[in-house]
Amino acid sequence: MDELRFRTVGWAGSVVLRVLGASWRVSVHDEGPLREFRRAGQPVILAHWHSRILPLAYLHRGEGIVVLVSEHGDGEYITRVIERMGFGTGRGSSTRGGVQGLRSLLRAHRSGRDLGFAPDGPRGPARSCKPGVIVAAQLTGAPIVPLAAGGKALWRVGSWDRLVIPKPFVELHLTYGEPLFVPRDATPEDLERAAARLEAELDRITDTADGVQPIRAGSADSHSTPTSAE
Repeated sequence: MDELRFRTVGWAGSVVLRVLGASWRVSVHDEGPLREFRRAGQPVILAHWHSRILPLAYLHRGEGIVVLVSEHGDGEYITRVIERMGFGTGRGSSTRGGVQGLRSLLRAHRSGRDLGFAPDGPRGPARSCKPGVIVAAQLTGAPIVPLAAGGKALWRVGSWDRLVIPKPFVELHLTYGEPLFVPRDATPEDLERAAARLEAELDRITDTADGVQPIRAGSADSHSTPTSAE
């Protein structure tokens, strides 16, 4: 019975997300560093707050990004939806020193895949950066690219993270932040500082995407792009 429910939710959720996403008007901001990394064949680690997982699953669909998803029941629902959107998944926790649950993602990185993390998942507190993504960057040498998706017309679910679902035909902003590298020889203090920097940058670009802060002037690679269901 559980398996049938998971399959049903995965199929229905992905269909609804594709139909809803096809109506969004998307503006992309500060994407230049990500394009350069991909042009150079450099796998990256994409980091976003957990509340933005649904719009980002649509906007980065079909790219083969491998994400860390909780082994809890809620994580199984998310897994079924995003796998149908073209993502790979690794199951486990990003807590307890940032090592548990990372092995499958590290293998994916070695094969050239991008990785995805929600540093405040799977249970919060919201907008608090846990160490897993920082440790993954230290072990792989891959740059962390912060990103956010938001707008002014959003539904917010009453979950711990205030999960957002953009409304139909919303003007949605996909915003990228400053890349962050973590040296392999980083000290525990360095890791803490890196986590604080990532947390601050994710807050900044998430508020920018939602219109709380203005989009930076002179963002040369900002552009609008139509979306379409695949």
